[in-house]
Amino acid sequence: MEQTSIYERNNALLERVKQGDSEAEALLLEENAGLVRRIAKRFLERGTEYEDLVQIGTIGMLKAIRSFSLDRGTAFSTYAVPLIVGEIRRHLRDDGLLKVSRIYKRQGLSLIHEKNRILSEQGREAGIAELAELCGISAEEAAVSLDAISPVTSLSECVYGEESVTYEGILADRESMDECERICDRIALAQSIGTLPTLWRKIILLRYFRNMTQQQTAAALGLTQVKVSREEKKILAELKKQLG
Repeated sequence: MEQTSIYERNNALLERVKQGDSEAEALLLEENAGLVRRIAKRFLERGTEYEDLVQIGTIGMLKAIRSFSLDRGTAFSTYAVPLIVGEIRRHLRDDGLLKVSRIYKRQGLSLIHEKNRILSEQGREAGIAELAELCGISAEEAAVSLDAISPVTSLSECVYGEESVTYEGILADRESMDECERICDRIALAQSIGTLPTLWRKIILLRYFRNMTQQQTAAALGLTQVKVSREEKKILAELKKQLG
């Protein structure tokens, strides 16, 4: 199916969704499932099963379907990518990385109980070695257990009491942002290539996907090397214009 047809079909289905058509919403989810799966593959080996990543990414796709406006003047898939990526990364951040062993939780609570008891009875802070001995565990285990039950710090919380500086500001997820931008760029480029004339698409395929020289491309298409060179300049100019 041509890219232009996909674009038009997505828009037609989105128009039906805005009118409350649940069947159109289900069709959009089904027809764009490949995009969700491609993005999910980029997050493998992060502690979450592939199919779970797909399900989480589908939630992002559903949010994109329900919030997209045809007035944006952009392709739906380009709009959907950041929402899918964001949904998966949120899951990995909030759920996938904070699974704490029950043993450490129990030990941590025992340590806190002893700490509070000593503070109440003796008016002093107990050291970790002392708390570990009282609970019958090693100091290393005590440190891990206390860390396991410590509250999660909000990214919006101020750092070192500085109101103008937050953890979010100093721990910006540059990798995530770059990854999202790369995916968006690839999708936008693929959509732009799909709108080009057949000859131009063939030249792109041979030159940039099969790494042929201009001379080899000319021979394969029955053209002259000069003709290929001229067409290639036109192609690059058109893509820059579309992606500009």
